[in-house]
Amino acid sequence: MLIIGSHVSMGGSEQFLGSVKEALSYGANALMVYTGAPQNTLRLPLSRLRIPEAQALLRESEIPLDRVIVHAPYIVNLANPGEEKRQFAIDFLTQEVRRTAAMGGKIIVLHPGAHMNEGSQEGIRRIAEGINRILANTPESGVTIALEGMAGKGTEVGRSFEEMKNLLDLISDQSRVGTCFDTCHTHDAGYDVVGDFDGVLAEFDRIVGLHRIRVVHLNDSKNPREAHKDRHANIGFGFLGFDVLHRIAHHPVFAKIPKILETPYVPDESDPKRSFPPYRWEISMLREGKFDPDVLKLIRQGEPGEEPED
Repeated sequence: MLIIGSHVSMGGSEQFLGSVKEALSYGANALMVYTGAPQNTLRLPLSRLRIPEAQALLRESEIPLDRVIVHAPYIVNLANPGEEKRQFAIDFLTQEVRRTAAMGGKIIVLHPGAHMNEGSQEGIRRIAEGINRILANTPESGVTIALEGMAGKGTEVGRSFEEMKNLLDLISDQSRVGTCFDTCHTHDAGYDVVGDFDGVLAEFDRIVGLHRIRVVHLNDSKNPREAHKDRHANIGFGFLGFDVLHRIAHHPVFAKIPKILETPYVPDESDPKRSFPPYRWEISMLREGKFDPDVLKLIRQGEPGEEPED
């Protein structure tokens, strides 16, 4: 069974319940949400998220809670040189871990941070210190922080397997830290995902350890290998291509790991203000192993949606 879902919205009156309904409408058996907009730190009280109803629907749909992934917002940076801003990031992410636990989630994905010209070694030290404090603040949560490998934009930390290993090695509680493997990021960082994916996995295993992968972000890329851009493309319409992504989705190493699509909404050709979620079609193609080059036309015939902010 392919364990696959997508990024879904959480907003309006239904909140988390609406997220689960949206995921089910795509034929998904996993999902990923922000607990609020990723561009700010405004968050609703837990009492307004409709968590009991969402969990009931998950049970009815036989989707276990360990396939509900939370993604931390991008606005906080544990590597920030400013002590006050780092403390804010620690405090906010502590609350995000607690919110994840309250929703029943087991994993929160986190972009490690950017060292802001202080050097990767210093950035790694600061991020590890922040994560250690967050984990110490939340011993009861049982939530794992999955650090996402990055494409290498600007001063991002985690742009190589070696940087990820160096960061993970500084975490005190190894039972509550892991990684998120993003196909677009790994390709854009310079690894040969297209020509030698098994070799990439072998290198990751040697340096980081495959056992540390908790989530896979399954995305095509708008850019050639080693572009360091991080611009996602729809499945089959980028430099990775459908065949490569289908093989990754069904790779035995990832059999029990949730695969999450973060591909872009498809714009309406006649109205740029409207766009359509691609996930029902992309999930179906990946399950069936058949790529339809006209799928974008089919997607545009669906219902427009509210794209998750990223």
